[in-house]
Amino acid sequence: MKRITLFSLFLTLGMISFGQHVYKNDITSKDVQYNINRLASDEWAGRKPGTPGGDSAAGFVKNYFMSQGLELLFKNGFQEFELVTNAKAGSNNFVKVGDKLINKADEVIPFSFSAQGLINAPLVFAGYGFDINQDSLVWNDFKGVDVNGKWVLILRGYPDNEKYKNALSNAGDERSKVLAAKDRGAKGVIFINGAVYDKEDKPVKVFYDKSNADAGIPVLWMSRKALTTLDEKLIAKVLESETMMNSQLKSASFDPVLMLEGSSEVTLEKVKTYNVAALLRGSDPLLKDEYIVVGAHYDHLGMGGYGSGSRMPDTIAPHNGADDNASGVSAVMELAGYFAGQKARPARSIIFVAFGAEESGLIGSGYFVANPPVAKEKIKMMLNFDMVGRLNSETKSFSIGGTGSSKEAESVLNEMLKTSDLKASFSKEGYGPSDHASFYSANIPVLYFNTGVHTDYHTPFDRANKINSEGEAEIVQFVAQLMQRLVTNAPAWTYQEAGPAKQQRMGRLKVTFGIMPDFTSTDNKGLGVSGVTPGGPAERAGMKKGDRIIALDGKPITDIYDYMNRLKKLNKGDRVSVDLDRKGEKVVVIVEL
Repeated sequence: MKRITLFSLFLTLGMISFGQHVYKNDITSKDVQYNINRLASDEWAGRKPGTPGGDSAAGFVKNYFMSQGLELLFKNGFQEFELVTNAKAGSNNFVKVGDKLINKADEVIPFSFSAQGLINAPLVFAGYGFDINQDSLVWNDFKGVDVNGKWVLILRGYPDNEKYKNALSNAGDERSKVLAAKDRGAKGVIFINGAVYDKEDKPVKVFYDKSNADAGIPVLWMSRKALTTLDEKLIAKVLESETMMNSQLKSASFDPVLMLEGSSEVTLEKVKTYNVAALLRGSDPLLKDEYIVVGAHYDHLGMGGYGSGSRMPDTIAPHNGADDNASGVSAVMELAGYFAGQKARPARSIIFVAFGAEESGLIGSGYFVANPPVAKEKIKMMLNFDMVGRLNSETKSFSIGGTGSSKEAESVLNEMLKTSDLKASFSKEGYGPSDHASFYSANIPVLYFNTGVHTDYHTPFDRANKINSEGEAEIVQFVAQLMQRLVTNAPAWTYQEAGPAKQQRMGRLKVTFGIMPDFTSTDNKGLGVSGVTPGGPAERAGMKKGDRIIALDGKPITDIYDYMNRLKKLNKGDRVSVDLDRKGEKVVVIVEL
């Protein structure tokens, strides 16, 4: 009730500050900076979705759209959707052996990706939980023990060994270990800090990792003190095994012949947040039913903290996100005011949108595309602004992504740049780490404007006083000229496939399928394929956009984490069978890597 009151109050105050129908017909650095100063103020505390600051930012944008005489879309300008923002340990987390019960909140903690459940089963120790066969290192912690139907006790981390660092670190994350145990029939996993891994035995932190999909089995962390209470001989043998494995790089699994009852409970916190959208209706009798979408995300990381995405997770302070992405929202606002203030209305209609929950995985733009205010096929172009406030004043160079997603983009942009002081580098890929990817997945041409990442990115130091408002105004003026072409009665630009080019961002992966995974999926029913690279392994095998991967070589895929962990084990030249759900029909293809 308090949130609603604050939100309503802000809307009232916002209307007073903006007034009614104060049209503008120019784009100025002063106005650019004003918008950023408001959006990136300490008052709104980093605009985290579902907070008063996030709601206030949404209200600020909505009121500006109203002041320019735009037609509000959805419900009074707000497209409401639900978002999971946090994971917390529930009240029913414990381990029990006989009459020894451990349930203290700092001694038994569920992982955020744990399934809910109560399991009473034998306990097996499976070393580091490794199944490695790469870089000349063969290490299988499951070979000497039977984990089927049992709890599996696993050490966190991996040995510090320079020669095999890549292979060990690949297998060292908790989700990979849980997947390996689950594949072998484990009922649950309990992690413990080895004495070498963490001398102080610090508890794990429960945080939301941007996926609603759980691991399918309970996953707990237990302190060494707790395990000592349960079985002194067991903890001694586990620590002895850690020392041996670290020195010899081989398995030391064993069956402690112990019955353990354990329970895991994780609570996901949900909030309501919004996309903010308004329409400038076109004037042409036919083309007014065609739309150009101009958007940017207004959300950011709030106060930071562990699991927020902050690059300084130990610093709790307003992550104001002046460049990321108050700068982009200011660009959208300026363009809305500019086109609304023109005497002649554009032929095509323009939808201006401030997306919510981009930092949570493009949730807002994904929801918008899935639930558009107009027929999806009538959206002819999407222009996205994300971090456009740090133009280098000397080079005047910025980047434009998605130039390959339409046949016309690069020739038009090159022509415009000939008479501009600005310089631009092109990226053909339609996909990217921002909201335009949601539109490209729907076969809509996109352009993505960005002035580059900097050291303040995702830190409390991304503040309004560091914005180059003059440079941003130049970029917005350039895009305004581009839009003049897009909203006329000239033919709409033609969509074409554009990426991912070669999957350059493979990280530790040795191979790639050549697909764009659906990162927004929130269920445990496989991994959606948002796009397929022309000529890549997936396309050669017959995979299509819209398919859902449900298994690799017969091993289930429930989410992006399963997919990535299974992909890490594949090598160039491997052939892998892929089970697909294609519009309800099961299809099997063979992918040659």
